[in-house]
This record gives sequence, structure tokens and C-alpha cells, in this order.
Amino acid sequence: MILKSLTLFTVCALAFWALPAMAADTLTGAPEPWQLNMQTAGSPSAEHLHEFHNMLLYIISGISLFVLLLLIYVVLRFNKRANPEPKQFSHNVMIEVIWTLVPVLILIAIVVPSFKLLYFLDRTTEPDMTLKVTGYQWYWGYEYPDQDGINFLSYLVPEDELSSDQKRLLSTDNPVVLPVDTNIQILVSAADVLHSFAMPSLGIKTDAVPGRWNETWVKINKPGIYYGQCSELCGKDHAYMPIEIHAVSKEDFEAWAKKAKEEL
Repeated sequence: MILKSLTLFTVCALAFWALPAMAADTLTGAPEPWQLNMQTAGSPSAEHLHEFHNMLLYIISGISLFVLLLLIYVVLRFNKRANPEPKQFSHNVMIEVIWTLVPVLILIAIVVPSFKLLYFLDRTTEPDMTLKVTGYQWYWGYEYPDQDGINFLSYLVPEDELSSDQKRLLSTDNPVVLPVDTNIQILVSAADVLHSFAMPSLGIKTDAVPGRWNETWVKINKPGIYYGQCSELCGKDHAYMPIEIHAVSKEDFEAWAKKAKEEL
């Protein structure tokens, strides 16, 4: 009976854990209520970030488990009842070498992939196009220098104006349109105060600083709608400054750009 109860509990727990991830797969680049894991990676940058996160999780879990077991052993082995007359000693060369060398090796195992990832995320050496992003209180401005300077402003869609397929606090009136499988250089700045251009599912978080262009890049894996937000406190409406990116095929992007040149 107890075994059946434990099995049922385990199955329910695994299902509860998996449901948010399954829901995230149906909506590309969108957060979900009660989500327990990260959003589905939509770019190589996000994929590498997830891999590095998982590696760190294994390392820190192993360290935490080791320390916990060590504490339990010490409490049981060296309490007053089990060890009424403790031994006296001043040092142990072998233990001191181990507790110095092992942390150094662990740090090296973390530092090497960390620096490789930082350089990978920094910039693309061969951009196919450029997107300029400017943060304002409390909306975003976008410019496509390679498309005859297409530019527009993007505001949050008010809750009372949302359509059935739009998301509260995430949908915008003028979403960004970008092609998939394209190295896109993103230049980020601000016109007033500090902002931060963040797209969790694409592995992007770049500060927007007035008077300065910060660079990042993205290569979107598949078509879909991706959501982000300003991630730097910037005033009273900081929470109402979403980012919406529509990733489309290269052919659809060219068609959109042609139409946008006439309308925007």
C-alpha cells in the first residue's frame, strides 16, 4: 500500500513538473503560469546558456550533497556520546592539499566553459543584418538600417484592447519582425534612463545605456512569436514595457520589409 502511494506521488510530481515544459513547447518563446523550468531555447545562444546552467546545476548539487553527507557523518560520528574523548591534532597535510586542490579544479571546470560562452554571446563576426533598439520611458523604438531605415515605436497593448490571440502585458502594437536562420546584429541604446533589452527564450539581455550602443546578436532557430521585457528598473511603468518578436522565414521577412517601407 505504501509502495503504491509512493509510486502515485512520484508519477503526479513528474507530471506536474513536465506540464509547464509541454505547454511552453506549444507557444514559442512565451512564459507560462506556474512554469518551473526555463523557456524553450529559440537560438544557439539560449541553447548554450541552458547547457551551461545544467552543468552548474550538477556541480552545485554534487557539492551540496557532499557537504550534507559530511555534516551528517560528523554529527553522528563525533558527538559526545559516540566520541566522549576526542582526539587532539593540529593539522593534516593530505586533507589540506585535497581541500585546496579540489576547489581549484572545480573552478577551472567552471571558468573555461564560462569564458567560451561569454565570447560566443558577445557578438557575431559576420552579421547578415542589423537591428537598432532604443529604450524610452516606457516603450521601445526599432530601426532597420539595412532596410532603408525602416523605423517605428512599439507600445504595450492595453488590456481592454487585447485580441484573443494576444497576451496580457506581453503583446505590443508594433512587434519586431526578424528572419530565422540569420545572424542578426543588435545594437541597444536608450534615450532617457537605463533600460535592458531582454529576451529569455533567445538568450538575450543587454543593457540600454543613454549615449552608448551596446552590441549583442541572435540567430533565431524557428518561426514563432517570442516575448521579452525591459529588465532594468526604469520608472513607474517599468513593468509595462514588453518586447514582442515575430520570427518568420526569409521570404516572409522580405515581403514584410517591402510593405513596411511603404507604411512605416
